Amino acid sequence: MTSDRFSSPAGADLTGPATPYRMTVTTTLPHREAVALADEQLAAWLKQEGCEEPPPAPRALTGPPPAGPASTGTPPTRPKPPELTPPGLTTSGPTQSRSAPAAERLRLGDRVLLDRDQGPLRGGPAAGRYDRRRLRTPTPHGTQQLTLTVATAADGPTWVRLEAETHSTGNGVRTPCRVPVPELARTLLPLLDATDGPAAVHPAPRVITAGEVDGLIDELCDPERRLPVVVASVPVNLPLERWVEDVVRPLCHQLPGLATAYVLDPGARTGFNVALEYHSVYGGAVRTYLPEVDPASRCDGARHPVLARGRIEQDLRRAAGLLAREPRRLAADLPLPPTLAAVPVLRVAPAPPRAAVSPAGDPAAARAELAALVREEQQDRAEQQARADELERVRRTLRHERRDNRVSRDSRDKQDGREGHEGRDRPELRERHDGRDGHVRAGSRALTGRHCILQGTAGHFTTKPSARPGKPETFTELMARIDEFTLLTFTGDQKNALALDGLRCSGAGWARLAWDGLTALQEYAEAAVRGAAGGDFKQWCEHTPEGCHHFPPRKAVRGESRTVFSHTKWKRERMLPVPESVDASRRAFMGAHLRIGGGRTAPRLHYLDDCSGSGRIYVGYIGLHLTNTRTN
Repeated sequence: MTSDRFSSPAGADLTGPATPYRMTVTTTLPHREAVALADEQLAAWLKQEGCEEPPPAPRALTGPPPAGPASTGTPPTRPKPPELTPPGLTTSGPTQSRSAPAAERLRLGDRVLLDRDQGPLRGGPAAGRYDRRRLRTPTPHGTQQLTLTVATAADGPTWVRLEAETHSTGNGVRTPCRVPVPELARTLLPLLDATDGPAAVHPAPRVITAGEVDGLIDELCDPERRLPVVVASVPVNLPLERWVEDVVRPLCHQLPGLATAYVLDPGARTGFNVALEYHSVYGGAVRTYLPEVDPASRCDGARHPVLARGRIEQDLRRAAGLLAREPRRLAADLPLPPTLAAVPVLRVAPAPPRAAVSPAGDPAAARAELAALVREEQQDRAEQQARADELERVRRTLRHERRDNRVSRDSRDKQDGREGHEGRDRPELRERHDGRDGHVRAGSRALTGRHCILQGTAGHFTTKPSARPGKPETFTELMARIDEFTLLTFTGDQKNALALDGLRCSGAGWARLAWDGLTALQEYAEAAVRGAAGGDFKQWCEHTPEGCHHFPPRKAVRGESRTVFSHTKWKRERMLPVPESVDASRRAFMGAHLRIGGGRTAPRLHYLDDCSGSGRIYVGYIGLHLTNTRTN
């Protein structure tokens, strides 16, 4: 029941369960009307796939009509008896009491099962009601399961949740890295008038004009928003319609139900970027705005990833997968709204064998029915195992987070112990300790020379001078203080940098020069995220703005030679760690580097400038010169 067949990103692990699809929206339609629309679209898709259409849900499953205005005097109609199951269809149930959930199972073909249940939410009939449909269809290596839930609280809106997942038949089966967007999601969203808080959820990108910018900004800052918002910009040298059709629509093909997408026309782009100076998007880039946007915080801008135009045009299908990763992760991690969390677990009895209605004494039919029952039991067990595996993944994640927090806390305690010997009551050390506990918010402190004032931007880079000691004398001290650079992230192995302290020829010059380079990178990043850098870091060093820290341009190298890039082993050494949000393989080629020493050892600092993407610079290596034609 899918229409999306994008290939997996390079380097993705294709073994094990595929990442599920989960959509959670609200609708202004009444509960009964939303369920009827869902059943209609589901039946249409089953018919298109050559399966038997399910019979209309019995009155026990559709429930009484919702409470409405006072009676108009028309006598209530007598309930019709449940419709007979068409020949060839087998059903179990519904079996229920008036206050218990009603459930039934329908066989719509070979290994095609439809489970339907309905009832009150947990808490009793006064709490609200729900309707659920679970469809299972065969795949080459398992079962694809689609679950649609419509739930309405007594005093709240109607929630619609659509889940698609694949259950493999065994371990080690190669499956797609993610379950594609169900076709049902694309057809239901416009019919349901789906919303996320007060904002509409569209199945396709929508163009924003200058007059609609304020409404878009209100949507980004809305505290009730759960879904990410993707905003695309248009290159200045391309027409809007062409860019939307050729690039933006294919790029957002995996987003229906997971995020809302917009395209800024030329008139809207200027107003949008002026209003959100720390969260701007331009030049054909696409930015994903997570919930709880703080437009006044420069630090918050780094939380919302940017997909650069170059990466989009390099491989559009891969870029579409990268763009959908964060919305899909957020959809899987978000807790259920209270209304959906109150839906009870689905429990349905197996469908009775068709042999019961087959000619008596037909052993072949009996064996076929027994095999069908065995397959259904296997499917039920596979789904139970999937739920158990998901719970175990949550537990494992929590365990890892607790361990990381404990390691971070122990590291802080050790550092605080060292600071205690140096004089813990010194104001600058107290300020450093408070900054770490506050996750190093931008502007909390600054080293002398770390920040500068650009021409025409007075006030944007102004910070208080700090009494913090100057440049570090060793790489041990440098690595302990590298978190002070708020827009730089060190992703490499500290051992390579610490080993430089053991070289007799290093002295203190290498560490100080590396600090100078990091300081210049920080200042460049602050300007680059605002679009005020005027070029790359090499150009920044050649034309350093007045008041900023100067780093020698000859020591800033844009990239490696063609020989290094084409040499497999040498290139692999420069494929350094980055977050998954930057590259799906968690590795990126860092050819740009700084020369922080000379001689045969020739230390280097390799980095990736991703200011146009995630708004950060990733330092992947500090250490001896990596292998090339001149190293021994």
